[in-house]
Order: sequence, then structure tokens, then C-alpha cells
Amino acid sequence: MGKTIGLVKIIVAQGKQLAVRDFRSSDPYVVVKLDNQTAKTKVINNCLNPVWNEEITLSVTEPVGVLNLSVFDKDLFKADDKMGFAHLSLQPIASAARLRRFVQSSAGETKIRTVVPGRDNCLVKDSCVCCVDGEIVQSVWLRLNKVETGEIELKLKWIDIDQATT
Repeated sequence: MGKTIGLVKIIVAQGKQLAVRDFRSSDPYVVVKLDNQTAKTKVINNCLNPVWNEEITLSVTEPVGVLNLSVFDKDLFKADDKMGFAHLSLQPIASAARLRRFVQSSAGETKIRTVVPGRDNCLVKDSCVCCVDGEIVQSVWLRLNKVETGEIELKLKWIDIDQATT
């Protein structure tokens, strides 16, 4: 693992049409992994369209890694059930952060890059990396794999190392 180049603030916003793993519903939570870092959201009981709005901050190193998400159904008396997984390359937001100094820092929003669904992500649709009031942000909807149905919404924000220490 290389040098830390920044932090990524991830808001695990919500899930949509998640799979049923109990009788008629599920008790979902999300596990987020980047390199050797792992974080977990709270469990939302009895819900197929959960709203977490939980913030997770992870450090990003060179080479820039892939953000991995796994969704599980919490069970009390047996192992938690898998409800799918997704991944997203952080390279586009890291690259946009490097370009920030060339983007005019006027108030408002400037689109820096469009990321399209592909092999290095599980995007449902195109996603824009933008500079909004001087901050590099990206909102994404990720389709869950290895499951019958489900999507997860994330909101990402890049934090430069020098901003993190101030």
C-alpha cells in the first residue's frame, strides 16, 4: 500500500428494492471496504427500501483502489444472509481532485467528468464528478450483483490531506 493521497467521505444514502431474505422483508446493512479498511452501517429492520444516510470516511492511497460494498440481512440465530455486492473505482474522483486547481473556483457547480457504467463499476446510470463550491463530489447509484434485485445510492466527497488536518 502506497502513500495516502486523500480521504473519501462516503454517505451511504439509501437502498432501493432490496431482496427479501426473511419471510416478507429483510433487515439490511452495508459493509464498505477499501484496501484494508472496513466500515459498517447500522441495521434497518424490516425494510426493503432503507434510508441509512450514514457517513464513512476512508483514506485513499496510491495506487487508487476500488470501493467494495456488500449488503447483508441481519439474522439473530444464524449467519447473516448475503443480499448482493457492488464495486466502484475511486480513480475518477481522485483524478478530478487533481484537476481541481485548474477548475475555476467560482460558486456553483462545474462538471469535471462523466463516469459511465462499465467493468470497473456497478453503476446503474452515468454519474458526474463535479466541483461544487470548491468541493469534488460524485453521486452514484450502484446495482447489486449476485442477487435478484437491489440498488444502493452513495454520495462521495473528496477531502485533500491538507484539508483533513485543518
